[in-house]
Amino acid sequence: MEQLKTIGRELAMGSQGGFGQSKEFLDLVKSIGEARSKAEEERIVLLEIETLKRRLSEPEIPKRKMKEYIIRLVYVEMLGHDGSFAYIHAVKMTHDDNLLLKRTGYLAVSLFLSDDHDLIILIVNTIQKDLRSDNYLVVCAALNAVCKLINDETVPAVLPQVVDLLAHPKEAVRKKAIMALHRFYQKSPSSVSHLVSNFRKRLCDNDPGVMGATLWPLFDLITIDVNSYKDLVVSFVSILKQVAERRLPKAYDYHQLPAPFIQIRLLKILALLGSGDKQSSESMYMVVSDIFRKSESTSNIGNAVLYECICCVSSIYPNPKLLEQAAQVISRFLKSDSHNLKYMGIDALGRLIKISPEIAEQHQLAVIDCLEDPDDTLKRKTFELLYKMTKSSNVEVIVDRMIDYMISINDNHYKTYIASRCVELAEKFAPSNQWFIQTMNKVFEHAGDLVNVKVAHNLMKLIAEGFGEDDDTADSQLRSSAVESYLRIIGEPKLPSVFLQVICWVLGEYGTADGKYSASYITGKLCDVAEAYSNDESVKAYAVTAIMKIYAFEISAQRKVEILPECQSLVEELSASHSTDLQQRAYELQAVISLDAPAVESIMPLDASCEDIEIDKNLSFLNGYVQEALEKGAQPYIPENERSGVLDVSNFGNQDHHEALTHSLKFEAYDLPKPVVSSRVPPAAVASSTELVPVPEPSYAREIRQPASSPSVSDAGSLELKLRLDGVQKKWGRPTYSSSASPSSNSSSSTSHNTTNGVTQVDSVGTSNSKARDTYDSKRPQVEISQEKQKLASSLFGGSSKTEKRPSSTNHKASKVGSHASEKSQAPKAAVVHTEVNHEPVPDLLDLGDSTSSALSVDPFKQLEGLLDQTDVASNVNHGTAKTPDFMGLYADTSVSGLSSSFGDLLPTNRDEFNLTSELSSATRTAQGGVTQINKGPNPKDALEKDSRVRQMGVTPTRPNPNLFRDLLG
Repeated sequence: MEQLKTIGRELAMGSQGGFGQSKEFLDLVKSIGEARSKAEEERIVLLEIETLKRRLSEPEIPKRKMKEYIIRLVYVEMLGHDGSFAYIHAVKMTHDDNLLLKRTGYLAVSLFLSDDHDLIILIVNTIQKDLRSDNYLVVCAALNAVCKLINDETVPAVLPQVVDLLAHPKEAVRKKAIMALHRFYQKSPSSVSHLVSNFRKRLCDNDPGVMGATLWPLFDLITIDVNSYKDLVVSFVSILKQVAERRLPKAYDYHQLPAPFIQIRLLKILALLGSGDKQSSESMYMVVSDIFRKSESTSNIGNAVLYECICCVSSIYPNPKLLEQAAQVISRFLKSDSHNLKYMGIDALGRLIKISPEIAEQHQLAVIDCLEDPDDTLKRKTFELLYKMTKSSNVEVIVDRMIDYMISINDNHYKTYIASRCVELAEKFAPSNQWFIQTMNKVFEHAGDLVNVKVAHNLMKLIAEGFGEDDDTADSQLRSSAVESYLRIIGEPKLPSVFLQVICWVLGEYGTADGKYSASYITGKLCDVAEAYSNDESVKAYAVTAIMKIYAFEISAQRKVEILPECQSLVEELSASHSTDLQQRAYELQAVISLDAPAVESIMPLDASCEDIEIDKNLSFLNGYVQEALEKGAQPYIPENERSGVLDVSNFGNQDHHEALTHSLKFEAYDLPKPVVSSRVPPAAVASSTELVPVPEPSYAREIRQPASSPSVSDAGSLELKLRLDGVQKKWGRPTYSSSASPSSNSSSSTSHNTTNGVTQVDSVGTSNSKARDTYDSKRPQVEISQEKQKLASSLFGGSSKTEKRPSSTNHKASKVGSHASEKSQAPKAAVVHTEVNHEPVPDLLDLGDSTSSALSVDPFKQLEGLLDQTDVASNVNHGTAKTPDFMGLYADTSVSGLSSSFGDLLPTNRDEFNLTSELSSATRTAQGGVTQINKGPNPKDALEKDSRVRQMGVTPTRPNPNLFRDLLG
């Protein structure tokens, strides 16, 4: 606001402004800047809108005045008011020949219109004309508008002109053309997919600005397909090295750091290219180490470059020296007084502990300080780090800290997130069954209904199935501890509905199982729950069902059942409830109580909640009844979808389509009568070849492939049975058509890249633990560290650094029923409970294990190769080894070699590194030695031989265009 006031005063003091603006315009700017309230500002703008509407309706407005009105309209739009009444005037101004007016019009149109506005079509011709202008300023203004206004439909109209501008003599035009192509790729990748190679060319541009602009589209392309750009690793490393050595002009320095934004983008690209690739990563080690040494941490941009270096080191193949340098930078971040740098340090530490868990132990006191920091954002990031560091030795401390933090916050979204993390860690690393139950109780109690219902159901299933392996004592102890804990919690006020459902279910199943509590005591507690939460139908339903289970278990055990008065009143109340579900449960309770012991035992057996229920979907037990009815003359059952006039709901659309076809006029001609030809084909052979149709000898035989006739049909008369294969898609093998092979199918013959990965065990980092701790302690004030903090640090970071799972003693017990024993004896029981959030595992970019290519699917044509001679098959295989030259690979070499010649001294001029002649000559020889086109023979054997060759070769290579090599070399 102060800046607006200052600008208004300066403009007001310039007589008529000095910028060619009227005093009326200057008064508008001044009044807006000096407005003291939103209402006053809105009054000024509404008055300005009325003035502009009146002025723009006048005929013959001078151009200078129109320019001022458009600028005033920009003020109106920027302040949130509608100025659509004058959009057409801004569009007209883009047609003006005056450069100042044209640029003003383009600026206004870019601010006013979106790419799907109806007025966009009116400026496409103007943009096309301006892109061909001799004035590069006009071209730049048009390119700016292209990036903002061109949509998918209008891209083809301006694409040729933008591509031509990539060779413009002015570097500003080339840079904006690259930006426009990048924008086209973001909006419609298919429209510019054939122009992707232009980004490689511009990487070799003489101007560093054009090269820097090219990094952004290349980053997007590399993100999608890394393997296609592995050949550019050397180029990117060379550029980054020269940028770090300050070989770019001083104009690219920012806070005395050479081109930091280009460095950051290059580091991001190298992180993608070096992920899991040892050979590519080794070429990056030196330049990344140099940036670690040369970057200064005195400015924000320097810290940003260092942070990006850490991200790159954590992504590429690990190197001990780089990890040590990254740990030193993280130490500086964590010791800083700035919360932003501490946040960066915690985030970077979380990236590196995936590679070397020992690094976290160097900074344990700093992590605890961040955990106790009042900055809530920093505290949340620290919890993310602790989540990644959790193991069985420190899970209790970390989960307890998370639960305490979850209780203290009011953000429901983040509280749900923390609750899911607590449940996940408790399932994975719980040291004992009792601790797991207590932790889940805390989460349900304090997170409330934010916990997913699936977690509650899985917890009930976990308690029912138990933890031990065929150990009934351990299971009964688990259930007894759960019952005792729930009886203590049930009296607390305002418990979550989901938690109450779990409590009612557990008390109903196992409340009287160990004989410690009587049925009257448990049913009384359940009646109290139903009365206290009378507005929650779900809780009341669970409570009534639990009471019914307890009474059923008592009746089955031949014990006398005494119904409490409050229970009787609850049943009477629910019998008259408006909820049909509660009514049914109440009537079922009354019915079960009136039955005898054997009937109740068969209806509700004890501890059978996890028994599998077998469902006979075919209702086979009714077969005898159905057969008896059929013998007595009953009509057989007709499926519903076959009955006349009655169709399935899902087939209504098909029914309408069928009716439309049957009731509409048919314009197809009748089939010509076919002469009856006697055939010697056996009936069985004709029946088996249902897809063979009798056709006369076609007149277009040269346009389609001559199919191979079946041996059993070849002896027929003049009319043969032939396969119609034109335009028919194959049902196996490659997804192609039986017409001439498409050149695009050559992509299937491209060589797959198998990256051999290994694992590097980093030992040198752990040797600097004491040194880093001493450094951290020496920088901090000499204050004695509290005993509690030391104990917390030892709890969090002590013990083995390897991730540990829950002990095997906590596995699920095997099922007591043999029918489902194989289903319940495989997975650990603690893994049954899942969180409500699907936390997909973060892809380990440094998983350097050997990757094996997946086996190809079985080709059905293999079954036909037995009809061929072995020598023919071998010759076909030998011929099939020739492949089409990879033009992208050739051009990739061109871009790398051209880097030294067209980029000045930014790239090395080592001819041995960028030798293109040998690559082009070898590729040309390969292309010229292509496979001869195979002519199909008239007999079945030749046809099968041809199909075998086609499958092995993929596609017949074409002779390369010599002009392409001339362009590449030129």
